[in-house]
Amino acid sequence: MLRFRVRAADGRWAEGTALPVGLVQNFPNRQAALREVDRQGLLVRINCDTLSAGPIRFDALAEFYLNTDYGVDAGRPKSENSVPIVTHYVRDYIIARWGKEIAEHIKTLDVQRWLKSLNKDNGLKWSTIDKIRGLMSRIYKIGIVHERVIKNPVEKVEIPTKSDYRAILITPSLTRAILGLFGDNLLHFTILLTCAATALRASEIIALRWADIIWEEGRIRISKRWAKGKDGDPKTQSSDAYVPLHPVLRVSLEDWHQQTPYPRQDDFVFPSLKSLGRVPISTSIFVADYLRPAALAVGVRIPTGTRFGFHNLRHSLSNWLVNKRKENPKTVQGILRHARIQTTLDLYTESDMEEMQEAQGAFLKEMGMQTDAI
Repeated sequence: MLRFRVRAADGRWAEGTALPVGLVQNFPNRQAALREVDRQGLLVRINCDTLSAGPIRFDALAEFYLNTDYGVDAGRPKSENSVPIVTHYVRDYIIARWGKEIAEHIKTLDVQRWLKSLNKDNGLKWSTIDKIRGLMSRIYKIGIVHERVIKNPVEKVEIPTKSDYRAILITPSLTRAILGLFGDNLLHFTILLTCAATALRASEIIALRWADIIWEEGRIRISKRWAKGKDGDPKTQSSDAYVPLHPVLRVSLEDWHQQTPYPRQDDFVFPSLKSLGRVPISTSIFVADYLRPAALAVGVRIPTGTRFGFHNLRHSLSNWLVNKRKENPKTVQGILRHARIQTTLDLYTESDMEEMQEAQGAFLKEMGMQTDAI
């Protein structure tokens, strides 16, 4: 426990509420305990929790934000994945640069120049920098709500926000060719077919239990994600939904259900056989050892250093349904379970060159500009 004193209303020092540091057995000496106190930012939290007047340092404001927005009293629970990422960005980037400055003395132009330097000097992508900017702005917004500061210097910061990421898309025929390489491994074949047909996120696929396969209704229940070695909440409220179970996919799942050594209702649909079904299959290992090599073997061009995995199948289904199948975008949004249809159209669907040429040709034809007339 970290014990500290606060000044009472009468001016006298009084014992403050002790903050837990951790188990004694984990800290062999005082120095180890103090390092943990520093790592958790407890001294800063003491500062921000007891501050009643005067300017607040940015590190105190940022720790107050982490405690308020990501602590046990947070109004909206955060996913297991987001907490360590946010903490990393806040402490290792934002506090590392601005922590010792008075929060209200930080200038908009200085923040803007710093964010641009993260791209030029640190090599961070603009999409990542935009997340850092959003977090810094959120720190100030929480501070304003709780009357720790009165202005937000990040609000008017301008930086490029367009991501340069483009998912590698594969056609249905290439997907079938990849599946053909896994014909002798029903576990690998079925998990890939499930991803290709449903566009589930990798964390959602491996979280599936047999109880989630609703055979009689022809649908699959998506209500959780596997993160940090345990079940977590869906990514968004819209992610908590059902996806269709087509008869072709059902046959493959039924075959696997008959062969898997873990067929009980609460067993993982895609278990780690090495771990005796206690945890699901590792998607990162599967992608590195099987999926990526298989994609390269059938002719998918994957530049060195470029990401390729389950998410590419998700992008590919969306793109094919919109551009080739001409499905209603609302239908595709429902399959992908996006909260906003703009996400489906802007991020998961790319322009089709052949169709753009056809559209261009139709316009020129309407103008009387036939090919043989040029």
